[in-house]
Amino acid sequence: MRDLPPVDVILVTHAHFDHLHRHSLRTIARLTRQQRGTSPTLVIPHHVFDLVSDLGFEDIVELEWWNTYRHRGLDITHVPSRHWGARIIKDSHRGYGGYVLRSGKHSVYHAGDTAYFFRLPRDWTTAVSGTGVASNRRPTTRSSFATFTPARQDAMRAFLDLNSRWMVPMHYGTFRLSHEPVEEPLQLLAQEAAGAGVKDRVVVLEEGVTRLF
Repeated sequence: MRDLPPVDVILVTHAHFDHLHRHSLRTIARLTRQQRGTSPTLVIPHHVFDLVSDLGFEDIVELEWWNTYRHRGLDITHVPSRHWGARIIKDSHRGYGGYVLRSGKHSVYHAGDTAYFFRLPRDWTTAVSGTGVASNRRPTTRSSFATFTPARQDAMRAFLDLNSRWMVPMHYGTFRLSHEPVEEPLQLLAQEAAGAGVKDRVVVLEEGVTRLF
């Protein structure tokens, strides 16, 4: 985290431990404050404030679905997902979702964790979509998708439905959350992308390497 540049905005999609990691957030807030004298803006779903209020952030923005926060020239809209937000068993009230970022002609849809569900508005420049933790969670019925992250087939179908120019996969290689080999998600996604004829539109980001879209 010490290699990060000063951070302007942090987006938290939901309160699960692999998405809201308190130690990481506290460290980023401290390092950015040391670099530029102020902490980043933290954007969170509703009813998550109590989990982050003591981490050193001076500006915390709590959003409901379809609410938009404007940061300089960037519009950040909190959008629905098909998942859940509980951090512990009794946390049924916590919010969750994804984000759409817009600036001029550019837009990014960050899906957060979501199963395949209804279409959001199409034609994002970039879609950031989950690919991991699915091989051992593959439901057999459509209704079973209510709370899981997508299998690779569904991540690819969502990307094609959204008609985005680029897909950036996420949700793999950091936390071991299932029995699948750690390298498997990207391998299977590459097969799906090749089968759909969009392999050149799937961009796997490398740590420490800047990619312009």
